[in-house]
Amino acid sequence: QVQLVESGGGSVQAGGSLRLSCVASGYTSCMAWFRQGSGSEREGVATISTGGRVTSYAGSVKGRVNISRDNSKSTLYLQMNSLKPEDTGTYYCATVGSTYNGYCQLFAAYTVWGQGTQVTVSS
Repeated sequence: QVQLVESGGGSVQAGGSLRLSCVASGYTSCMAWFRQGSGSEREGVATISTGGRVTSYAGSVKGRVNISRDNSKSTLYLQMNSLKPEDTGTYYCATVGSTYNGYCQLFAAYTVWGQGTQVTVSS
């Protein structure tokens, strides 16, 4: 099973920016970012297709974040701008199983997870 390792989290003030990275140990198709705030369920943030052409975003982050990937480096990115305190949480990189052939936009399809990276936004 592919291993996913996130990095790039940290503490910023509201209005600031962060770029998260996720390195995969092998081939990945659909990829996504999720987050989980304290006391909250894990929620999908953004998805990206295998080739990177098709992306989707949760309404709460649309216009403020950009998901991208560099397949030559096996790396997934999440550029986050205009950060708000409610963006605080642990951010997880995820991918689908090796036999999955459905839509990448389906958050429920993601079953392989990284360990997470913490993002804290102060007001």
